[in-house]
Amino acid sequence: MPDLSQLASGLKRSGIRVIMDLAMGMTDIVRLEVGEPLFSTPEHIVQAGCTALQEGFTKYTPNAGILSLREVIARRLNLDYGLNLSADNIVITVGGVGAVSSAVRALTDIGDEVLISDPCWPNYEMIIACAGGVPKRYQLDPEQGFLPTLANIEKVLTPKSKVLIINTPSNPLGIVYPEKVMRELVEFARQHDLFIISDEVYEKIIFEGQHTSALSFDRDGRVVGVFSFSKTYAMTGWRVGYAVAAAPVADLITKLQEAYVSCTPGVAQKAAEAALTGSQDCVAMMRDTYKANRRLALEILDRYGISYLNPQGAFYLWIDVNSPDSTAFAKELLVKHKVAVAPGDTFGPAGERYIRVSLASPQAAIEEGLERIGRLIRK
Repeated sequence: MPDLSQLASGLKRSGIRVIMDLAMGMTDIVRLEVGEPLFSTPEHIVQAGCTALQEGFTKYTPNAGILSLREVIARRLNLDYGLNLSADNIVITVGGVGAVSSAVRALTDIGDEVLISDPCWPNYEMIIACAGGVPKRYQLDPEQGFLPTLANIEKVLTPKSKVLIINTPSNPLGIVYPEKVMRELVEFARQHDLFIISDEVYEKIIFEGQHTSALSFDRDGRVVGVFSFSKTYAMTGWRVGYAVAAAPVADLITKLQEAYVSCTPGVAQKAAEAALTGSQDCVAMMRDTYKANRRLALEILDRYGISYLNPQGAFYLWIDVNSPDSTAFAKELLVKHKVAVAPGDTFGPAGERYIRVSLASPQAAIEEGLERIGRLIRK
């Protein structure tokens, strides 16, 4: 029998999923590892999906997504960020991960280098490897507030470097790039002839400041923006995201959709359209809840004298547990103390001494989980 794919067999598995799988067979676990909204999808969005089903909206849709949704997205982005987009710049994807995956494939060939931060969302590395690319990590310095610096990115540049991936608000760090940093990154990409994939799926979950999109500074079509309905509208299971790009890049991403998924489910697209056109009160309510959860979490960590990065956005807390092996720490925490967290080293070598805790968890779980973590570290 032929061998299985060496590429697929060699992929690193996300440490988040390792902890999730361990927790599945256990009882009375405090779950703080999953990056998923605390809330169910708002009722008006669910109803729009049900109505679409009842009206027979169960067929294939265009590879790029239904026109009405793409038009609504273009208008929304134009209003929010002062852009001049049309539906031709929007491709509806199967979640934000589908947008990142298709963008990487559209922009790279085998052997091209894709620059990712250390730490960063582990799926980036998997996606790059699946496309035959080479992930190269640039450091994020704690002394610089974990913001990317041009000097650190330049250190890893080679003639094979082709794409720079950035993420704000950040998973796992919760940092929000200031406008100055975003402007400098896009200009840096222009000077070094790089594409940028700007992952902005947490754009509406901001606690301080405001979100600045890389698309605002794109003058020559080298930025691909990645967005999602999953986090903003608690629609993780609906699997709707979108890529925003210059028409030639959007056309190529659309072509790739045919090869891999054909199209995003039509019912989910109609629900997503209702999310954008309906009341946005649910977005503010969820954001305010995560902000209150942050306040509770920081009070507990301060009481135990535990270091952390105060997140400005997203819904994660990056906690310094001073461990030489964060995966071993996370497994011990789960098995002996029944608290599930994401090990920092799954986000990159720089995450070795950290864990990530989700603030999109019930307050009681956050309080009990962090108390147990605090007692373990103090002990």
